[in-house]
Formats: sequence, C-alpha cells, structure tokens
Amino acid sequence: MASLFPPAGGICRLLDAGAGIGSLSAAFLERWRAGNFQFQRVELDAFEVDDSLHAELSRTFLQYRSESFSLHLHGDDFIHAAVSALSGGLFSKALQGYSHAILNPPYKKINSTSAHRLVLREIGIEAVNLYSAFVALSLALVIPGGHIVAIIPRSFCNGPYYRPFRDSILRQSAIRHLHLFNSRSKAFKDDDVLQENIIILLERGGRQESVTVSTSTDDTFADLTQHNYPFSRIVSPDDSERFIHVPTSPAPTSLELLPAIRHTLADVGISVSTGPVVDFRVKDHLRDMPGSSTVPMLYPCHFIGQSIRWPIEGMKKPNAIERNSATEKLLYPIGFYCLVRRFSAKEESRRIVASVVEPATFGQASMLGLENHVNVFHEDKQGLPEPLARGLALFLNTTAVDQQFRQFNGHTQVNAADLKLMKYPSRNALIQLGLWAMQQKEAPTQAQIDSTLETLAE
Repeated sequence: MASLFPPAGGICRLLDAGAGIGSLSAAFLERWRAGNFQFQRVELDAFEVDDSLHAELSRTFLQYRSESFSLHLHGDDFIHAAVSALSGGLFSKALQGYSHAILNPPYKKINSTSAHRLVLREIGIEAVNLYSAFVALSLALVIPGGHIVAIIPRSFCNGPYYRPFRDSILRQSAIRHLHLFNSRSKAFKDDDVLQENIIILLERGGRQESVTVSTSTDDTFADLTQHNYPFSRIVSPDDSERFIHVPTSPAPTSLELLPAIRHTLADVGISVSTGPVVDFRVKDHLRDMPGSSTVPMLYPCHFIGQSIRWPIEGMKKPNAIERNSATEKLLYPIGFYCLVRRFSAKEESRRIVASVVEPATFGQASMLGLENHVNVFHEDKQGLPEPLARGLALFLNTTAVDQQFRQFNGHTQVNAADLKLMKYPSRNALIQLGLWAMQQKEAPTQAQIDSTLETLAE
C-alpha cells in the first residue's frame, strides 16, 4: 500500500484514519526513511478511537522521532471529528490539508438512524458502512493533487446502495491503481476476513486516465501481475449505475473476436431485470408450499444445473407467495423466461449459469414470483418465445461468455446492469440456437454448447 504512492517532496501531511497500532503509517515512514520519498518533513495525524491501542500506537513511532517528523494522536471518533472540521464547527480541530492518506478502515455497517449516518448527511455524504464513510471523509480532507490509498471490501464496486459512494469517488478523484486479491480466504486468514478486498489508489481532483490493475493470489504477492486499462474498461460510459470493474486480463476474449456477437439487448428486443420480490419485505405473504391462493415462488435454490426444479419440499426457502393486492405488482405472468443467478462464489466453476423457466413446471398457475437474487430476461415483463428463451440460455451457458464475464467483471455478483452491458448474437441467431437445442434428444454437453458459437451468422 505504501509503495503505491507516487514519489513526492516538500511537506507531507499524512492522515491515518483508524490507525490501529500504526502498521500502515510505519510502512509509509519506512519508505520515506529509505529514500523513496523526498519529504522535508512528515506530519502524521493518526486517529484511533480504541484507547487500549494508544500505548502500542505511540511505541510504533518512537524510532521515527526527529525534528522532521511529528505525530498527532487523536483518540476521538474520526467521523465526528472530520464532519466537524469540514462543516466549520466552532470548536472543531483543523484537519483539512492532508497531502496523503493511508487507511484500513473498519468495515461495520451503519444503521440508517445512527448518529454516524445523521452527521454524515449534514455534509452530504451517504454511507451504508464505516469503510465508505472513512474513505469519503478522507477524500474530502485531502488537498487537490493529494493521494489516498485504502484497503476496503470490493462490495462498493457494484450494487445500488453504494451508488452515492461511487459517484463521490468518481466525481472528486481519479482512480490510479486497483489491486485485487484473487483469494478471499488467504490474504487475511489470520483475521477471519472472508470478503473480497481490493487496494485502491485515488488522486483528489486528478484527471482520469488509464488505470493500473494488479492482481495476486494473496498477501505474499508471489504471482503479482500488472496491466494498464483504459478507464472505459473500469467504468463503462454506458453504465448509469457507475459499476467499477476490475478486469484480470487485457487480451481480447474469444467472444470479443467473434463478429456475430455485437448486438445489445435492446437490438435483440429483450430486457433484463432483477427479480422484484424482496422476501423480507413480503414475508407475511410467503408460504412454504403452494396452496389454493398462492402462485409459485422461485429462489436461486430452485436452480438445479440449467433447469428449474419446483416445488422442493423441506428446503429453507418458501416455494410460494400469496397472490393478492400487496403482491400483484411484483409478479410475472407464467411464460418462458431465461433466469441467471445474481450471486455465485468466486471459486465456483461457472460465474454465469442460465436456466429456462418452463410453464409446464407450474401446472395451472398463471403468475410467478421471482426473488431478488435472480435476474430475469423478459419482453416488457412478459415471457419470451420458447426458442428465444432457450437460445439465450444456451448462449449464456457457453464457456466463452463465462470467461469474458470473469475477465471484465470479477464480482461474485452478476447484476442486471452487467448483463445489459454484454454483447449478444442477433435475435434471429438466438432463435436458431434455441431451435437447435429443442431438437436435441438429450441435454447438450458443454463441448456441444461451446461449438454452437462457431455456427452463428452475423
């Protein structure tokens, strides 16, 4: 993390928000002492609210004591102190003007009614957890041209809850470097951290240019690789959600080299949406098994391979939802749909697995509930022609699609916005794929599915 800061001189004002025992700042100071920075002086503000760590934190910096280094240890809450400084409170400490910030912030979620959430809103910051609040505040406290390096969960890169945070980062700074740990379990195994983490380097007020992306399996960095990417590969200019992607290879995928794969979903006449049923909001209407007043309810656990199995007795998730005035607007008419799970484990063999919803599975049911953890391909919230649904599922289940998605998007989530950004065969080509699949007496093998791409016409 300390090595990501570009060489610099002059006076360094360093912020370490959530300093712990000072490991990050010590790494920064070691690089300064080794001559990697040409600072005349370093002034460190270290925030640590846990006073039981203060003695160890102070000891960490004893070896750096000199006329050219000063330490200011703050035991108060960083969020409250930063908000007070930014809002110009009468008794606030002057904190602005940092040239550098390095942080491993706490990850805890912030309740919507908590004191932290309320004070952050006073200065226009919407944060759903402490790490996004710490980064947003650090960015506000750093001077134009200043740099921030932070290690944070990758979850902020996508998802609607983090949209304000992404907007803030992209509006106020330029992303210079992203480092991804390919293993979620090895880099922080001693701390039981199983989230996927990234290290990010931001330049406050910088002009956005290409982004350096590095990857390693774990914190040994033994297999470190590094490539530069145009910013359009990191944040698509067509993506209104501003998802941040971390590509893992600059080489064009086999899919990108096929001239027939160049159509948008709009070209094909298909839409993709997130399943509208958020179960905890309608839990009073969910039923374990179908009844006379219910309609089928599909969760990712109903996906068995590339088909749908329903109902499943004894599973933890409900199989049905009441059809009434409270749920009607959430339901889809029975028909042929292509579904893709939104969540997968990074270690799974496939990131994208598409399944076809067949009306015959549900008997005489006329409507269908789709839970929020699935994506559904549809035509104006109606079913697709059967050959189109089957052809689309066949295409999405090709190895080439999965490889391209993994290279462009390392998220364990498969969001509707990501599926919208992909390129597809033409509607006619997808229908031809579906007709071919319907003619097969047995389910096609993966090799047969993959070979169908070679038959696609432009």
